Amino acid sequence: MKKKVYFAGSIRGGRQDAELYQKIIATINETDTVLTEHVGDLGLSPVEGKGDKAIYAQDTAWLRECDIVIAECSTPSLGVGYELAYAEKYQKPVYVFYKKGVNLSAMLSGDTYFEICPYENEKHLLGAIKYILGRKFQAGKRSCDDE
Repeated sequence: MKKKVYFAGSIRGGRQDAELYQKIIATINETDTVLTEHVGDLGLSPVEGKGDKAIYAQDTAWLRECDIVIAECSTPSLGVGYELAYAEKYQKPVYVFYKKGVNLSAMLSGDTYFEICPYENEKHLLGAIKYILGRKFQAGKRSCDDE
């Protein structure tokens, strides 16, 4: 059965990683379903689109519905931070990826609930995501270091 994946990446915080988001979404879609495909849309404007209340309602519904959350956090984003805390509240498995050398927020790296996954390059990142999605999720058995 396909997993429902909530992919989180910066929108209003900056779109410099949008092409990488596209590749992550394509990789996830090889085996599972991404609920948040719009995050990889290169034409997505950080300020246009649905109203804020509609975005909040849709995103929190997807977070409650998803089986797993995968976030790329190299670009700081208040919204992504909120989404991760929301996912923790609902006890969703959460994988936080970021480029080695980036200063990840202590609110993420210090939270032992999140599986923190630094990566060296795109190949390493996409390989780790494939590995994670191929596993069954059990409490305490979520390490991205096992690949």
